[in-house]
Amino acid sequence: MYLESYIKTSLIKVALILVLFSTSSFGMFFHLGEREEKCIIEDIPDDTLVSGYFHMEQLDVTKQNFHSSTSTLGMVLTVRDPEHDIVISKLYGFQGKFTFTSHSPGNYYICLKSNSTRLTVFAGNEMRVHLDIQIGKYEIGESVPGTKDAIHNARDDMQHIFEQLQQINKQQNYQREREETFRQISENTNSNILWWAAVQTTLLLIVGMWQTKQLKDFLIEKKLV
Repeated sequence: MYLESYIKTSLIKVALILVLFSTSSFGMFFHLGEREEKCIIEDIPDDTLVSGYFHMEQLDVTKQNFHSSTSTLGMVLTVRDPEHDIVISKLYGFQGKFTFTSHSPGNYYICLKSNSTRLTVFAGNEMRVHLDIQIGKYEIGESVPGTKDAIHNARDDMQHIFEQLQQINKQQNYQREREETFRQISENTNSNILWWAAVQTTLLLIVGMWQTKQLKDFLIEKKLV
């Protein structure tokens, strides 16, 4: 029984290390006007799970500080794919969670805007939005069934580790493809620059020879040589 417990604990530790080193996660906050929309652009590989959480605070003008919103003002979340097609468009309250899976690699646009309907001249409230986004995260143990069999639980944890390894491999392949594309673009650019330099040099030589011939003909015609 001790061996089974040790195996399961070790597997969970390995899985947690993989999550820490292979997932992309960041938290931030930004200020937002009542009728303003702001977007975060994320470069995401295909078939990747993206989850996020946001929390809105409103400015208290009298105290000059931000506090959690207690009004009916909510947030409209819109996610667009690299082709600018809408992936998510949903109205939340002052806080909310969202998840989606990317279907193609590229830049995804995560945009937030309040659902205020007031005219722009009267919509002067300022808000602070806290946003936390996690890319490529697999929750270890989230779907593990509640059973007392330690070996069965360890097998399920191993399945999650395997999924995490697949995600790491997918991200590495995506980065290699981007590097290869960038290298090809750089090589093509350098080749074009070399050819253009050769063409310029050839034109300068031709013009120089033509000017020399014209000057020589002029001098002969004037009987100066």
